[in-house]
Amino acid sequence: MTSNAPTVNFLKDYQAPQFEIDSVYLEFDLKPSETVVTNTMMIRAKEGAQILELAGEQLELISIKINDEDVLSKCQITDESLTISAGLPEFKLEVVTQVSPQQNTSLEGLYRTSGNYCTQCEAEGFRKITYFLDRPDVLTLYTTKIIADKQDNAVLLSNGNLIESGELEGDRHYAVWQDPFKKPCYLFALVAGNLECIEDVYTTADNRDVVLRIYVEARNIDKCEHAMQSLKKSMQWDEERFGLIYDLDIYMIVAVDDFNMGAMENKGLNVFNSKFVLANPDTATDVDYEGIEAVIGHEYFHNWTGNRVTCRDWFQLTLKEGLTVFRDQEFTADMLSPAVKRIEDVKKVRNNQFPEDAGPMAHPIQPQSYIEMNNFYTMTVYEKGAEVVRLYHTLLGEEGFQKGMKLYFERHDGDAVTVEDFRNAMADANDVDLSQMHNWYIQSGTPTLKVTEYYDADQQAYTLTFEQSLPKQAEPFKPLLLPVKLGLLSETGAALPLNIETNGARVDIKNQQALLWMTEQKQSLTFTQLADKPVPSLLRGFSAPVYLEFDYSDEALSLLTQADQDSFNRWEAFQTLALNEIKNNIQRFESGQALQLSDALMKAFKAVLEDANADKALIALTLTLPSLTYVGEQYDVVNVDAIYEAHQWLRVQLATQNEAGLLSLYTQLASDHSAYRYHKEDIAKRMLKNACLSYLSLLEKNAALVKAQFDAQANMTDVLAALQSIANSEHPQRVDCLQAFYDKWQADPLVLDKWFALQASSHHEHALQQVKALVEHADFSYENPNRVRSVIGVFGRMNLLGFHRADGSGYAFLAEQVMKVDKLNPQVAARIVAPFTHWQRFDEARQTKMKAALNTVLAMDGLSKDVYEIVSKSLAVQSF
Repeated sequence: MTSNAPTVNFLKDYQAPQFEIDSVYLEFDLKPSETVVTNTMMIRAKEGAQILELAGEQLELISIKINDEDVLSKCQITDESLTISAGLPEFKLEVVTQVSPQQNTSLEGLYRTSGNYCTQCEAEGFRKITYFLDRPDVLTLYTTKIIADKQDNAVLLSNGNLIESGELEGDRHYAVWQDPFKKPCYLFALVAGNLECIEDVYTTADNRDVVLRIYVEARNIDKCEHAMQSLKKSMQWDEERFGLIYDLDIYMIVAVDDFNMGAMENKGLNVFNSKFVLANPDTATDVDYEGIEAVIGHEYFHNWTGNRVTCRDWFQLTLKEGLTVFRDQEFTADMLSPAVKRIEDVKKVRNNQFPEDAGPMAHPIQPQSYIEMNNFYTMTVYEKGAEVVRLYHTLLGEEGFQKGMKLYFERHDGDAVTVEDFRNAMADANDVDLSQMHNWYIQSGTPTLKVTEYYDADQQAYTLTFEQSLPKQAEPFKPLLLPVKLGLLSETGAALPLNIETNGARVDIKNQQALLWMTEQKQSLTFTQLADKPVPSLLRGFSAPVYLEFDYSDEALSLLTQADQDSFNRWEAFQTLALNEIKNNIQRFESGQALQLSDALMKAFKAVLEDANADKALIALTLTLPSLTYVGEQYDVVNVDAIYEAHQWLRVQLATQNEAGLLSLYTQLASDHSAYRYHKEDIAKRMLKNACLSYLSLLEKNAALVKAQFDAQANMTDVLAALQSIANSEHPQRVDCLQAFYDKWQADPLVLDKWFALQASSHHEHALQQVKALVEHADFSYENPNRVRSVIGVFGRMNLLGFHRADGSGYAFLAEQVMKVDKLNPQVAARIVAPFTHWQRFDEARQTKMKAALNTVLAMDGLSKDVYEIVSKSLAVQSF
């Protein structure tokens, strides 16, 4: 890395642009290595503005003209910008540049994928196409002309509506697209190549027919139907739930194999990672189907929350992403099961976002500074941002939230705005003070909500005291507006009536459930007319993204597991029982004592397993133990071996003690041989069946059972569940099954990603040796982000034993891979370096080896600012 550290950008330094661009006419003459881009802009200067600075990177400037006069000699050009003194209030600026899509392995700007041209402009990729005011608060009208060889580029696509097309000499052709809506340049898109499409029509609520097209490579044309149906469901749902109607005559999706993200919401022309488009029962799992439906929805919902109303600057990213994640979560919940979806979302936050909040890259959902913006497309901005949006919904209710959304669009349609604008719309629409919500946006870290209880038998009064904090916050803590949903249960599990002395707090009561608007650092509620001490059900529905501290007894947790009216808290109670059991056994392991299985957990497990009336998906989620990652988050210093051994031992014991019940339930569910359906009842059955199989596979005598499910090849969900169990064990046919899977699916990149990921995540004793072999495999490519993530990313994030080998070889391997990837694709390299960021959470010997690996990366010549930011911040953190 050069001694000159990259520039740090600060929110406090924001200044509005001094120039406005009224319109842009882009002409692309596409050639693999020498694409010429002619960019003609009509520009207006604000009063007093003289110096125009345009962003541009990796561009060859051919010419630049102001009002048709050559001004190249008057420009100042650096590696990142072009500066010129315009001196005119209005002028036409024409910039001609040349780029090489074929050599662009960063997959930002204009690049080639499988022989096709594609763009990715968010966050700052447009500057790799042409010189421009590459910032989200510059909105303009785009017309795009694409010229290309017809033989290799039958399809020419861009944003908006097609207004002209025709033939040219030399077997070339062109297409002109015009977007009638102003947009920032990060929403620009271009796709060209030999693609096929499926087409459908959606009739909007205002009775307009919108043409829907999904473009894919010819070999994938039979895998698009689920994506098309997901799009139509998304359009209908957004009309019915939010009253938002699509605004163009055509909506296009293009699936590409080489893509840094999941998908991109470019106006009218979404570009997707093929992972989130392509599916059929033989190649995609239930998780894949749900992911496709959710991401299709997410990108469509951006048409209003992100496109029609966009961000003023990149510090406001959660304004569009947190809000749109919340919307896609609600969409999936309505399509499937709200209870199941809520648990899945909370697991994602706890397993991925909470660790981020505890690491050196911790940042508020509205970051206050950044070096490389791509590093802040994070779980915090997206998932925690969605949890913060959910706080508004919890506090205001569906009706109040919709009033706020309506006012937000009325005020800001067509504008680039801030998180404050969103909060003000919610507050003004409901005539309520929400200014304290600001504290969620500016403070990093996961809050802790500590709750204590006191029961006065003489007064028949029960008091709960709530105290919120951010234990590792460097700045003085600013109390949050924190909604706490709660109820009280009797010793028999009955819901108790709530008679509350609020002590000045706002408390909304409905259906024997209270919602406390917690505004102070410490507050109390007193419940009266209680003849016996109740059992509290706290933070129902995970009503705020916090750590909850309350001293539940095993008996209370068992009662909540079986009787709580809130499905989330039933799941949470069992998870807490299991977590306590694992923690107790970690302590025993560390002190050399025998590990134990408590009667309380055993009885709770058996009760859940035998609950014939419960949602099968909820049973499956409940019986699945807390992840290794989440267990590790309970400790300042992570004992890798103790966590793995205690976790694995408990799984084996639960399987052994409940084998008959697990086998009976598995056999019952496996007897259903009906054709695959993506339907919530069928999904639930498969979830529970495969949860049972996961436990049964831990017992050697069930090897044939697991192999039989693999051999049946019923659908990818069941095949992968069986293969995962086989890959994670010493199954006698482990090698044969992995080879058979590869032989069948080696020509399908997305299925092969699953094969790579299974082995990279396996806690097999030769895990590192196996992963080293995978990166040498003929089907591994450093230039394909999905493949890199499926091997190197999965190994670092999910292979606790392999990555954290005591000799440090796992660390050395990942450091080597990060440096290789960084030379090709800095954005992907920055993602796979993330497991190092928690080096200070491990024992001293591992800390030393992880820091050495980080220093090796930091010393690399030409290190990208993407990786530099993460590594340098990680090394700046002190150990515990």
